[in-house]
Amino acid sequence: QVHLVASGGGSVQSGGSLRLSCAASEDTYINDYCLGWFRQAPGKEREGVAIITSDNIATYAESVKDRFTISQDNARNTMYLQMNSLNPDDTAMYTCAAGWKAMGGPYTHFAGCQFPYWGQGTQVTVSA
Repeated sequence: QVHLVASGGGSVQSGGSLRLSCAASEDTYINDYCLGWFRQAPGKEREGVAIITSDNIATYAESVKDRFTISQDNARNTMYLQMNSLNPDDTAMYTCAAGWKAMGGPYTHFAGCQFPYWGQGTQVTVSA
């Protein structure tokens, strides 16, 4: 099992920045792990935002590329999402997830990973 706790959401004006954190604790070691951020806006499907792998490779959705940066601090078992140049389209519930590299499987997939473990969400609201 992997337990994830997300924090750092809030309300900002367009053009502002926020940093989300996701603290992880695990009972199960995952080889070739993936950590990811997903978001869901009201009335829309959940979408992948960014992932980072055990070999520190980051992948971003086109909509956030060059604005968001995902990182991890292995000593603190924490993942971060630095979000800059926020706009109202970024308003959503952001959720962190953990999994492993896989091209198939029954769980949510994004960027070559599947994600069976999910934390609670943190709300990000961007006003115009």
